[in-house]
Amino acid sequence: MLSAGSRAPVLDSISGLFENGPVLLAFFKVSCPTCQLAFPFLERLTKGTLKVVGISQDTAELTKMFADRYGVTFEMTLDAAASGYPLSNAFGITNVPSLFLIERDGTISRAGQGFDKAELEELGRRAGVEVFRGEKVPAFKPG
Repeated sequence: MLSAGSRAPVLDSISGLFENGPVLLAFFKVSCPTCQLAFPFLERLTKGTLKVVGISQDTAELTKMFADRYGVTFEMTLDAAASGYPLSNAFGITNVPSLFLIERDGTISRAGQGFDKAELEELGRRAGVEVFRGEKVPAFKPG
């Protein structure tokens, strides 16, 4: 997996995302319990200044059902098995969820796997939103 300080792979399908500022890429599978826990909190980040883009390793139909079930309204793109998961492979994904905060210049400023409450709180501060509102969530849950 790429780490903070790396340059994000520039691929045609995502290169235009960074024009207006940093973007949080969130790789996921709909069947992943840790993704199901994390994504409603990632949705809250979009109420601030941070753009979030989900990168699904599933079909369009399953991805839409996931978004509907977990209240996700941010942009999603597919990284299909049929095409060999090109985005996931470019980023070295081994576990989901995997998150990458990519700055406007293409530098990865934050990278992580799983559900990390402290990391999401830090992203919330950067976005200017409160991610947690008294929910009882684990400090960390691996993906």
